[in-house]
Amino acid sequence: MAARSYGQYCGVTTAVELIGERWALLIVRDLLVGPRRYTDLKQGLPRIPTNILSTRLKELQEAGVVRRVPLHNCGLVYELTDYGRALEPVILALGRWGFQTMGDPGEGDIVTPDSLTMALRTAFQADAAADAEYEVHVGDVALRASVRDGRLSVARVGGAQRRDEGSEAEADAVIVAGPGIRRLISGELTPAEALEQDVLAVVRGDVSVLDDFARTFHIAPLTVQGVSS
Repeated sequence: MAARSYGQYCGVTTAVELIGERWALLIVRDLLVGPRRYTDLKQGLPRIPTNILSTRLKELQEAGVVRRVPLHNCGLVYELTDYGRALEPVILALGRWGFQTMGDPGEGDIVTPDSLTMALRTAFQADAAADAEYEVHVGDVALRASVRDGRLSVARVGGAQRRDEGSEAEADAVIVAGPGIRRLISGELTPAEALEQDVLAVVRGDVSVLDDFARTFHIAPLTVQGVSS
């Protein structure tokens, strides 16, 4: 199926041949959040040319990573197969690795609901998590992050949400932030410093909950020479 063969007998080689083409991993990232229609994927990846999106989806289907299935009231959608969902720890590990050198956003860089969802999942520390309901706003994106018994669920604010996930409960804190929230997640700033420097604001709820948020969503810097966050 691979568009290119590297001519090496190696698991890494096979993986790169299957999902290493440009945009492929970002399609997988968004599908890890949930099934998506073609138009949803295009909206979440606004810079991807339509012909490339179609090609990547076809390649991922042929590789057994993605399948197209009917979904009630949505028509046909794309979703990950079991083989595709097995990429989740790989994607999360890549996210933690890339976080180390993200820096500030470039001109035109955007945050999407799916990218922010996966960012929260990447930073989630189950062992340190306290039960709480967070509403997180970054740019135009608003998400509800529900933490219960060391498990995280994330849903769009105002979107379809399940009542049994606790999505109807009032948030303990409504956090409005810019890309500088990265400095809180990395531990570069304490919650008090982030508030003082206007990196973020708690516009509703208990400000002290921000301490729990910082412990719950944290990516420690790598102790590698030459790498700094």
